Amino acid sequence: MEQFDLERYLKELEYLVNIDSGSKSLEGVTQIGEYFSEKFKASGWNIKKYDIAPEIAPCIEITNCDTDRFDILLLGHMDTVFPAGTVKERPFTIKDGRAYGPGVIDMKSGLLSAYYALDGLKDQELSICLLLNSEEEMGSRRVRPWLEKAAGKSRYVFVLEAARENGDLVLTRKGLGRYTFEFHGVAAHAGVAPQNGISAILELGYWIVALHGLNDFSSGLTLNVGTVVGGTTANVVADYAKAELDFRVADMSQVHIIEQKIDSLLAHAKTSGVKIGVSGGMTRPPLNPTEETQKICRLAETIGKELDIRVHWAKTGGGSDGNFSAALGVPTIDGLGPVGGNAHGIHEYMLIESVEPRIHLLRRMIKEAVQVK
Repeated sequence: MEQFDLERYLKELEYLVNIDSGSKSLEGVTQIGEYFSEKFKASGWNIKKYDIAPEIAPCIEITNCDTDRFDILLLGHMDTVFPAGTVKERPFTIKDGRAYGPGVIDMKSGLLSAYYALDGLKDQELSICLLLNSEEEMGSRRVRPWLEKAAGKSRYVFVLEAARENGDLVLTRKGLGRYTFEFHGVAAHAGVAPQNGISAILELGYWIVALHGLNDFSSGLTLNVGTVVGGTTANVVADYAKAELDFRVADMSQVHIIEQKIDSLLAHAKTSGVKIGVSGGMTRPPLNPTEETQKICRLAETIGKELDIRVHWAKTGGGSDGNFSAALGVPTIDGLGPVGGNAHGIHEYMLIESVEPRIHLLRRMIKEAVQVK
């Protein structure tokens, strides 16, 4: 790795952040992929483009050698949560030691830092693969088999999501999922003949109370009915209602608790005559450390001490593509990007002083992980 040039890094980051690349902004996501493809290709790396589905931009595989197995797999994503036009509203800026802009920490800086960390490692006696996902912010539903295939052929997985605001790396992530519930009743005049109606909203209300009753913050099981629609006007018994549920689990046993409750609610509807449709389920399994993962944690802590970086470990309720690799039993470390916070919000930022130290940490993790026994 050449001597790090922070000014150059920030100029490149500005270029990347000032591209609208929300998951559905296919042109922008493609532009991000082409940018990194060209940079790595110029350094002699192998580039493969995967057109996985027409609804998403191409995904990119970057490798340093021709092999079917990898010592190190790096996972990153090119998409953001922000719609087209966000860059025009609030482009990349720097203020008081922080860089701001849509996707600056989630995760354009993580991708750029990976490029710098991998600089000069092409000819190392390591097999390295970097995957650039184009739909992580939409759940990676279409891309998941592609990610899991590579993870299953890898010894270690490092995820380029940001370190927490306090600098912690991420060792544990909750599993997560979504359900959509639709309720069909019978409309009736609420004043003239309410007895002839079957209220879809009434049944939905029972479901909300029952599902929220499963929340157990101490065990990590959380549920949230986040959207509700239904009815037409106040004087009509509602013949339709719909709700969306987000759930997070610390382990797979908690998924069964949710499934059993839904089955019970379906079997014992409180509103006679209502018809209920359920779709969805688990989208990301939990990311939990194994004994082999703990060995890599100790390596990170040792390297951190040598680089004067405090390496502590965080648990978070948010998911990443590392959830998929960890569920396969592959040792997975997350949060290896720069330090930052407020992801998905208007005040999203990256701590500039964290960039170079975190690049050195990631680079040494890549080089030294294979020596762990």
